Amino acid sequence: MKKNTEQLEQTIGYCFSDKTLLTQALSHSSYANEHKQDGAKDNERLEFLGDSVLEVISSEFLYLTFPSMPEGELTKLRASLVCEATLAFCARQFGLPDYLLLGRGEELTGGRSRNSIVSDALEALIGAIFLDGGIERAGDFIRRFILTDYEHKKMFTDSKTILQEVIQRDFKSCEVKYCVTDETGPDHNKSFTVALNMDGEELGRGSGSTKKAAEQEAAYRTLIELKKRGVRV
Repeated sequence: MKKNTEQLEQTIGYCFSDKTLLTQALSHSSYANEHKQDGAKDNERLEFLGDSVLEVISSEFLYLTFPSMPEGELTKLRASLVCEATLAFCARQFGLPDYLLLGRGEELTGGRSRNSIVSDALEALIGAIFLDGGIERAGDFIRRFILTDYEHKKMFTDSKTILQEVIQRDFKSCEVKYCVTDETGPDHNKSFTVALNMDGEELGRGSGSTKKAAEQEAAYRTLIELKKRGVRV
């Protein structure tokens, strides 16, 4: 069940003047379709706007943070910071999925854990903040919840490859297994949860709309855990 959105506002540090924008940002098309009689609007237009705001803010941030980095590397780093999997990861860090408004069918088939739905909602939230409070407030939100810890997040899109290199270098005899622990939804719209075990110890867990995406997040979380334990990543 959806939480009180006042809690979300407290968490993100932004209080909406126009609460209907926040409701719309949280409303998936499946919910809007079921509540047309109440005037519900889905978050797709806000997502479109938020995507553009995110690109501008992240581009400026990287341009200023890395004054000597070539354009090609800036583009690659930006892509890793704003890709679907990374955005979904960021959204889960502050509990956004708990506030989403989903239709009954989408709820029953695991939509709340689907990366595409969660990342779209995050972009919609950015669009809503932009309309309600302007570019500065939207930028504050993006820098606080998305553009933090970029040294870790830039590993996200290559996490399986990086993990394999670390294992070959430091854990040559270690047995590594990706295990599917949960699978929900119909064949055309599944959601997977994968745990990564090293010598029987679970070090990371991830979720995604494909096994590959779930494995990628599990590998990323494993890299973070290994780094905490002093392993060079």
